[in-house]
Amino acid sequence: MSEIEIALVGCGGMMGVHVHRGFKQLWEKGFRTFKIVACVDVNENAAQKMAAEIAQWQNLRPKVYTDVDDFIAQESSANAVDISLPHHLHHTVAIACLKSGRHVLIEKPLAITMRAARKIIEAAKNKGLILSVAENFRRAPHQRAIKWAIKQGRIGEPKQVYWVDTFERIWYWGWRDHLELAGGGWTLDGGVHFADLMRYHVGEVVEVSAQMANFKPIRLRKVNEHKEEINATVEDTTQALLKFENGALGVWVEATTAPARKSETRIIYGTEGAIDLNTGLFLRDREQPISISELQREFMASLSESEKERLFPFGITDDIAQEVHEFVVACLENDPKVEIDGDEGYRSQAVCMAIYEAATLMQTISVADVMALKVEAYQRPLNERWQIF
Repeated sequence: MSEIEIALVGCGGMMGVHVHRGFKQLWEKGFRTFKIVACVDVNENAAQKMAAEIAQWQNLRPKVYTDVDDFIAQESSANAVDISLPHHLHHTVAIACLKSGRHVLIEKPLAITMRAARKIIEAAKNKGLILSVAENFRRAPHQRAIKWAIKQGRIGEPKQVYWVDTFERIWYWGWRDHLELAGGGWTLDGGVHFADLMRYHVGEVVEVSAQMANFKPIRLRKVNEHKEEINATVEDTTQALLKFENGALGVWVEATTAPARKSETRIIYGTEGAIDLNTGLFLRDREQPISISELQREFMASLSESEKERLFPFGITDDIAQEVHEFVVACLENDPKVEIDGDEGYRSQAVCMAIYEAATLMQTISVADVMALKVEAYQRPLNERWQIF
């Protein structure tokens, strides 16, 4: 195959990032073995706007559809889709596209529940199609450098992880503030990124204990000159203890109702030193840390030309462009070996869901049991709501 034809399903903010930082940047670099042929969104204005923007650099205006079924029936040449939708729609849209023979790149998390995620993975495997989860954080050069430093043994063996994000958000975030549409709050939406990074740097999480709360359920939405109060049904605070496969222990805190004092701590301690993901590498025999930028330069210098091209094609360091490039190449070569495939996305989502299950049941939960669908107390109402059986 010399070219793939791609449809964009869901033309909201994140798809705009895929287009401008991903597809457009690749096009401008001369990588043009793809063509965006359709924009699909229930909001026709959003789809029309995105199609017009793409036409400016692609010199071809994608067709606009407001219904996924219509797109599937009418756009037979499109052999791949990029999906960015509310979480409760992931499984129905992805499965429909896979069953029609189209490769899928889908925004994280893979699905609203583990059962729904498994159905997507099964549909891809049954059809022998590529399923790539848009998990971009680990692809950034500084994250690659951190992984390289840990693998080199610069901090010894990782033994402790402290991941704390506390801040305040009082504004209404649309469907993301509703449990039945989002599947969870920031611990799932942003947290699946963080779970992926923890797994990438330290290894698999095997056990979780947790507690969660919704301390401030009221969100504010601006309507004309007034502020409307809306009840949010997702959690706003989680505190979790993690146990990793290598015996490391972790503390993970997410809070979106922490006023006045924002905190962001992301540190991995080893037996010989520590890496602060925001600051750099700390060693016993060195007063000043090796900065993240310096660590990144060391890492880049260690790569062969072929390794650089594999990780950073065309010299692109933008993580969104990298994931889009990998997906296009995989589709062209019909090679399912993408870095974050369905199984990898499933594992990261399972860590987040284990937190919700542990907090719901008030007991320590095995991540393997969550993956095997043996624990679904938190997820059961979501599965019932969307008839995921």
